[in-house]
Amino acid sequence: QVQLVESGGGLVQPGGSLRLSCAASGLTFSMTVMGWYRQAPGKERDLVAQIGALGESTTYADSVKGRFIISRDNARNMVYLQMNSLKPEDTALYYCNRPYTPPSGVWGQGTQVTVSS
Repeated sequence: QVQLVESGGGLVQPGGSLRLSCAASGLTFSMTVMGWYRQAPGKERDLVAQIGALGESTTYADSVKGRFIISRDNARNMVYLQMNSLKPEDTALYYCNRPYTPPSGVWGQGTQVTVSS
C-alpha cells in the first residue's frame, strides 16, 4: 500500500523560502517518477514539478520555473521541493505523488504553504 507524508509547510512572507519534504513508502521508489502538486482553494490540483526516477531529469510548471527546485534521495525514499522567492499566489496545499495519479488515487494529507505579509 502506498503511503505519502508531506511536511515542511508553513507561513512565510513574500520573497521567503521553504523546503518541503515527502516520505514515500509502498513504492518501488527508485523506479518511480515523482512530482509535487499544489491545490489552492477553489482550484484543481496541479502538477508543478516532477523528477525522473534517478533524478536525471526535472520539469516545472511555468508558474514556478526558476524559483522551485525538486530533488530526491532514493536511499531514503524522500522527495524534496525547495521553494524560493515565494509569492502570495504560491499559497496552496502541497502534495507529493506520482504524475498522472487520478483524484481517486492514494494521496497524502498535504502540507499547507501560506505566503502572506
